[in-house]
Amino acid sequence: MKLWILFSLLILPLLCVQGVDVSQLFSTSTYTCLKNNGKQFAIIRGYYSYGAVDVNVVNNLNNARAAGLITDIYMFPCRGKSASAQVDTLMSSVSSNLYGMIWLDVETNPSSGCGWGKDYTANCNYVAELIARVKSHGKTPGIYASEYMWETIMGSRTACPSVASTQLWYAHYDNSPSFSDFRQIGGWTKPNIKQFKGDTTLCGAGVDLNYYP
Repeated sequence: MKLWILFSLLILPLLCVQGVDVSQLFSTSTYTCLKNNGKQFAIIRGYYSYGAVDVNVVNNLNNARAAGLITDIYMFPCRGKSASAQVDTLMSSVSSNLYGMIWLDVETNPSSGCGWGKDYTANCNYVAELIARVKSHGKTPGIYASEYMWETIMGSRTACPSVASTQLWYAHYDNSPSFSDFRQIGGWTKPNIKQFKGDTTLCGAGVDLNYYP
């Protein structure tokens, strides 16, 4: 192998962007530590699984932005409540200039009255309504899901392809910041972000680790 090819292969993994997602309130100093450890973005919980705005979301966004991180938010919707009303509540509670995208968390919900049922078509339509409502507010939605969760909620791994015009953030805890493991989910044949390690500690903070090429 020529030397320049070897060098390119060694340097390529360093060009990817890594970040965290969080569900707790952290200080600016903690986010600064995360940035100093090579994290460039933070996806912050904006909405609780039981159907309410996260009380810490605005402070978290301000702290992360003060540390120089790029910020998005994620929404864990309650399936038992109106999709549109929940989006409206979240977006009226958080200034749009504090974040970029809203990631819609599609996974089993343990909160009372908020679980997904077995009407797979209705579940697909519910996600489509969430997406449409976010867009109606002028923001870009994305979907967070794992292969297993999508199959559980939609009935099969490749079901509900109609919502694949959005970006996909998928979860697979193989500790590998790459898309080499990806298989089609819904209508997505290519992901945008990967959550490759969950429930870890960095800078004294409980975070999940994410890869963005």
